[in-house]
Amino acid sequence: MDSRNIPSVELLESVHPFPGSYQIRAIGSAEGDFEGRVVAAVREELAGPGEVDHSARYTKGGRHVSVTLDITVQSAEQVRSIYARIHEVSGLFLLF
Repeated sequence: MDSRNIPSVELLESVHPFPGSYQIRAIGSAEGDFEGRVVAAVREELAGPGEVDHSARYTKGGRHVSVTLDITVQSAEQVRSIYARIHEVSGLFLLF
């Protein structure tokens, strides 16, 4: 797993209770259904099937999109896996 820009287990555990809810925001190019690809990447890392609670905001010109995900996670390791999976989505500019 690429550890660049992915919070450490220690940091995550020091600021978030697990299991619990966690918010991630991914910003990228709106081309090629970036929103759908990010949601699919997160869904692949979650324990069970279901909807991923998310919202999207597009820039005025529609070229970029910010996807906010509110997910229930079981552990800091799962959060790290989700970050790693989103890093693989093409068109990603920023992830936090």
